[in-house]
Amino acid sequence: MNNLVLVVDDDATLARHVLHLVRSRGFGEARHVTTGREALETLDGVDIVLLDQQLPDTTGLDLLETIRARANPPSVVLVTAHGNESLAADALRLGAVDYLAKDQALLDRLPEVLERVRRGRELRKALVAAERDLVRAERLAAMGEMMVALHHGINNPLMAASTEIELLLAESGTSEQQRESLENVQISLRRIGDIVKQIGDLRSVQTKPYLPGIRMVDLDGGGAEIPALHRGTALVQVTEEDMARIVMMLLRHAGFAVERCDSASALQGRVVRRDVALVVMLGGTAAGGAHALGGFDPSPDRPYRVVALVAGDGQAASRAGADRIVALPFDPGDFTADMIELVS
Repeated sequence: MNNLVLVVDDDATLARHVLHLVRSRGFGEARHVTTGREALETLDGVDIVLLDQQLPDTTGLDLLETIRARANPPSVVLVTAHGNESLAADALRLGAVDYLAKDQALLDRLPEVLERVRRGRELRKALVAAERDLVRAERLAAMGEMMVALHHGINNPLMAASTEIELLLAESGTSEQQRESLENVQISLRRIGDIVKQIGDLRSVQTKPYLPGIRMVDLDGGGAEIPALHRGTALVQVTEEDMARIVMMLLRHAGFAVERCDSASALQGRVVRRDVALVVMLGGTAAGGAHALGGFDPSPDRPYRVVALVAGDGQAASRAGADRIVALPFDPGDFTADMIELVS
C-alpha cells in the first residue's frame, strides 16, 4: 500500500500510538501535525486524514469543509472525545467517510476503518477508470453505427458514378487522353469502393496511432464484433449520484435498456411492465425496523431479478426478496458479469 495518512491531533501520546499502528499494519506512511493550519499546509499527497474535532486553532468540522473543497480531496475520518450522534451526522453530511470516538477502543477499531477507507478509495479509482472506458466504448459504438450509415449513403452514388465511367470508356469517340483520365478516375472510384466496403463491414471501431497524441480509425484492424444485445430493461433505484451513473453505464454496456427510478414507489409502478428484466437498488440491514429494500416489495412470481447493493450484511435484503446481493464496494468487471449471468 502506498497510502499517506495524516494524523491531525494535539494529543502527542495518542498520535504516537496511531502512527505506529498505521506503519506496523502496512497502511502506508504516516505524518502528524497538531493544528488545522499545519494540516492544510501538509495535505499534498495525503490519501487519508484522521482529524480530531478539537484543535488549538479550529474545529474538525470547520477544517473538514475546507479539506473537502479541494480538488481530489483525501478521505477524512473524524475523531472526537466529546462526540454525539448529531456531531457524527454533521461530519458525514460534510463529507467525512467515517467517525471514531476517542476512547479505549479507538486503536482496536482503527485498522478496520482504515482498510474500509482504503478499499473505498481503490473502488472509486476503479469506477473512474471503468467510466472512462465505458464512455470511450459508447462513443466508438456510435461511430460504428455512423459508419454503417455512411456505407449505405455513399455506396449508391458511387456505383452510379462507376457505371457512368464504364459507359464513357465504351464510347467509340473517346480520345486516348480522355480514356487515360477516365481510367484514373475509375481506379480512384474502386479505391473509394474498397474503403466504403470496409466501413460497411465494421461492427466495432478500433483506433491506431496516427501522430503523437492523435489516433485515427483503423480500417484494417479486426476486433470483436459488438453484439446487438437486448437483455431487457433494467430499473435502477440508487440515490448516490456517482454510483448510479456507473451502475447505469455498466448495465447499458452489458446490453440492457436502463431507466432510473427516484423512489421505491416509482420503482413499484414500473416493474409491472413486461420488458423489465432486472431491478438494481441500494439495500439495507433493516436496522431499527427499516425496510431492507427501502420499501420496495418484489412480487413472489416476478419475471424480473432483484439485485441489492449492500454495505455490510445482506441477509435482510435477501429475506426481503433480493435474488442477488452485491457487496459494496464492488468490482465493475465482476458486477457486469454477475448481471448478465443473473438474467441468462
